[in-house]
Amino acid sequence: MDTTDPDISFDVHGVCNHCHSYEKLRRQYLYSEAEGQALFDGLIREIKAHGQGKRYDCILGVSGGVDSTYMAWLAWKNGLRPLVIHLDNGWNSEIAVQNIHNIIEKTGFDLYTHVINWEEFRDLQLSFLRASVIDLELTSDHAISSLIYYIARKYGIRYLMSGFNVATEGILPQAWRWSKFDWLNIKAIHKLFGKVPLKTFPRTSFWQKTYFDLLLRLRTVQILNYLPYDKAAAKATIMQDFGWRDYGGKHYESIITRFYQGYILPVKFNVDKRKAHLSTLINSGQLSKTQALAELEQPVYDPQQLEIDREFVIKKFGLDEAAFQAIMEAPIVPHTHYPSYETRHYRYHERFFEAVRPLTQLLKKLAGRPVSTPQSQTT
Repeated sequence: MDTTDPDISFDVHGVCNHCHSYEKLRRQYLYSEAEGQALFDGLIREIKAHGQGKRYDCILGVSGGVDSTYMAWLAWKNGLRPLVIHLDNGWNSEIAVQNIHNIIEKTGFDLYTHVINWEEFRDLQLSFLRASVIDLELTSDHAISSLIYYIARKYGIRYLMSGFNVATEGILPQAWRWSKFDWLNIKAIHKLFGKVPLKTFPRTSFWQKTYFDLLLRLRTVQILNYLPYDKAAAKATIMQDFGWRDYGGKHYESIITRFYQGYILPVKFNVDKRKAHLSTLINSGQLSKTQALAELEQPVYDPQQLEIDREFVIKKFGLDEAAFQAIMEAPIVPHTHYPSYETRHYRYHERFFEAVRPLTQLLKKLAGRPVSTPQSQTT
């Protein structure tokens, strides 16, 4: 990590705040092998017990990527009955589609695929590009999270399985992303720059999420944090059992994510997300700093694939080269320039939860559950 994160700080030994934050996450949310296994086994029993008499005992979102595929493998090996959900936002790679097909074919899990309205979604993504904010992936992440909430309510499912994990995703600067449930920010940006009404786009407002979390007691479970999670070993496992195929960079199973992380972020925002991803692997002991620096010496994007993707993305968005270049050269605008829950509702939201946290932690401890869960950072 370096000063491409504007909020980075270093101590007197040259160690950055991200390394210190990772250590706090590791101590708080990761376990010894024996303790983690015991908690994992207890969680599996809890999920199965709550799902008795129901068609499904949990929900599992899949993208075809390594984390969600390994999560499906764990569910399969431990006898869970998840409803597998996939959001088709129009940008799936062929590899992602095949990986998801292999999961379903091998496990026999039911798959619910929501095909997003392309005209709405294209207009929304274009709105974000024209707004010059950094987190284009907020549009997809919000939609899949909202979809999972709705399906959970429909089928009476309490447990929502999340692939977020400290071991490979514990470091990601706040300046490089935005809150995934900030529907107010999405709505405000689209109102200014969009043209197509968002009639069918999955969304969750501040009050809807509060209702889901508090009244329906939906529980997001970051199952990969309970057991030692080694990315290389996980890949080997799902390759062997599911015929999983690698797609290159982190989250590159999506064409738009590949282009966003490999081109838009480094060229327009001077952000190379590999720095955060590799730094996390160094902190979790899965990679040496020498290996990480050598990987950073490689191009962010394969030049031939970049040309293919660039032409495809510009055409799919209905832009010409001049219009796309104007977007890339426009001044960067912070998400807070537009209305946002972060600058309004969440101030009171956090105060409320801070006030009741001692009680909720006590209740969780009495129930034998981890006392709290880190915020998912996704893409």
